[in-house]
Amino acid sequence: MSRVLFSTWQGEFIDNRDVAKDDWAESSFKVPATYDGEKNSKIFIGWNGLVVFEEGVDVVKAGAEYAAQYQVYSEACGRCAPGRWGGRILYDLFDKIARGEGTLDDISHLKEISETMIKTSKCEIGRTVPIPLLNILEYFSDEISDLIDNQKKSPDYDNDDIKYIAKVTAPCMDACPDHVDIPAYIEGVRDLQFGDSLKATKQTMPLAHTCGRVCPHPCEDQCRRANLDEAVSIMELKRVGADYESDHGLDFLYPAVQKPLNGKKVAIVGSGPAGLTAAYYLALEGIASDVYEELPVLGGEVAVGVPEYRMPYDKYYKDIEAIGALNGVEFILNTKVTSDMLIQFEKDYDAIMLASGARLSKKVRAENERADMEGYWMAIPFLDQVNLSIKWGLADKVDLTGKTVVCVGGGFTSMDVVRCSIRAGAKKVIMIYRRSEDIIIRNTSLEEYHEAVEEGVEFIFFTAIEEIFDEDNVLKKLKVNKFELVPDPDGGRDKLLKVEGEDFEIECDYLIPAVSQDADLSYIPKEWELEQTSWRTLLTDGKTYQTSRKGIFTAGDCEYGPMTIVNAVGQAKRAASVMSRFVHDGKLTLLDEEIMEDHLRRLKVYDKKEKVTGWIAGLPREVSEKLDVDYRKERQDEVNFGFTQEQAVNEASRCMRCYYIAMVAV
Repeated sequence: MSRVLFSTWQGEFIDNRDVAKDDWAESSFKVPATYDGEKNSKIFIGWNGLVVFEEGVDVVKAGAEYAAQYQVYSEACGRCAPGRWGGRILYDLFDKIARGEGTLDDISHLKEISETMIKTSKCEIGRTVPIPLLNILEYFSDEISDLIDNQKKSPDYDNDDIKYIAKVTAPCMDACPDHVDIPAYIEGVRDLQFGDSLKATKQTMPLAHTCGRVCPHPCEDQCRRANLDEAVSIMELKRVGADYESDHGLDFLYPAVQKPLNGKKVAIVGSGPAGLTAAYYLALEGIASDVYEELPVLGGEVAVGVPEYRMPYDKYYKDIEAIGALNGVEFILNTKVTSDMLIQFEKDYDAIMLASGARLSKKVRAENERADMEGYWMAIPFLDQVNLSIKWGLADKVDLTGKTVVCVGGGFTSMDVVRCSIRAGAKKVIMIYRRSEDIIIRNTSLEEYHEAVEEGVEFIFFTAIEEIFDEDNVLKKLKVNKFELVPDPDGGRDKLLKVEGEDFEIECDYLIPAVSQDADLSYIPKEWELEQTSWRTLLTDGKTYQTSRKGIFTAGDCEYGPMTIVNAVGQAKRAASVMSRFVHDGKLTLLDEEIMEDHLRRLKVYDKKEKVTGWIAGLPREVSEKLDVDYRKERQDEVNFGFTQEQAVNEASRCMRCYYIAMVAV
């Protein structure tokens, strides 16, 4: 809630111009009234209207600046005359009025051009830019008439103290933790410019091969195409550019030329997605890094946790190679960082990034649960052995032939456990999950769940293990409770209650808990007294990712707890950005781009209730070919073949390029 002078945002109409300030109405949206914690916003203009925060704001100049922001985009696009030339006219006429040379005919022309752009532009940016400008023409007509009648400049026309900060976004980009320019990489695929597609991805996402395969794609949950028929297959389209690079043996594509090394150097603990991402973006800024990894292989939990059939290591390693090829990046394997080493790091390096992940499996909290019981196998050690044996021959092969395996969980780790168990020859594999099928799909993906069911995994929902039974310390069976969702009589969230008399037993050979993981922070010097969250992760402000100790940053699982690859990458990119400035001046600062990202995330870019028109409905979503289920159950071959070129172009053509522009004046 923000107190505003005026608002038309998303159909909201607030006009406090003749109201005492103490009685001002508040906006129901999280509009950015304060820009960066120090400066107040004067006006916010975007695809859904405008919001004015204080009296005396020069809305006409702001409108001209907003139209000018569109010029950068329209010149680069040029795909339709209304967007390209209409946008130019919007700017010319608004600026003409703001500089004191406008006429009444200019207002009529502005309205005509705006209506034409809204109706005929090919993409959303051309359709939405005129909306706040029409609001200015309608609701600030007195101010405009004064400028025209007296042929005078608007109050802030020559005021260089006011800063106009703009950000191009889209619902999918906003939903992506990395803010990848999704419409751009999809457009590259559509135009068969696969290198351009990959460069667009790598602007904010160095792990294109990886996240083109194992991303939970939150972007697809906020794809406007779903308001019309089905979401675009955004994740698989990301893979197209990455595979083109590696399949054709091309040199590594980078989003920018690496800056020369500047003498600054950081230590990074962990070579998982967060550590790799930090090294990548720091290197592009000319900052060297030493990346320390406890495991004998690079890649962290993605390397030893994500199965080969889902994420082939040679593809992941292509992403890693591209990072390692940058000047100044050094990988140091088989090195478990200790507290004494960190104390020395603080002296030797300009900053430290802690990206050690979360590899301590949690218990299911059942009676008689003991780690030393034969048949009790934590998820992380289980997946470590599976993948170290299959990918590198560094462990004994896991053989579950004829065994019954029960896994407890409801996320990607548990899915990996049960599908690996199938491939290890298990006779029966059961997933125990406390909640519903819908929730497990939301936690993972429909594709992952569907493929597990195809392979023979049995899911038992609304259940939890109460007790574990053993004989001579050998696991034999489990006592399982049944639960049900009961509506809250007070209208709150439904409650999960045990169903009395519905307990049952499962005989099994292995129980593999995969309910969650904890971060092992025992290597951090106690004298540093780093603040922790209630989840026993490292506390940061969630913006700069510095811990409570100056110069010590963190990202990924040890900051937030077990998270997805794309989240870890997003955090680490932001942390690397802050560190790139911190190592030079010791200050924590965010770029305007990053500040705007935070504002838009709070405001919400996607409107699930929006009725999308002007596009052909019912275009089917392409589905890539998968390995035959009977064949894949016995092998580690990658299950998903990815799109053919024809499928990729067809799917990319479904994208509606839903770019929006947001601008704040401060």
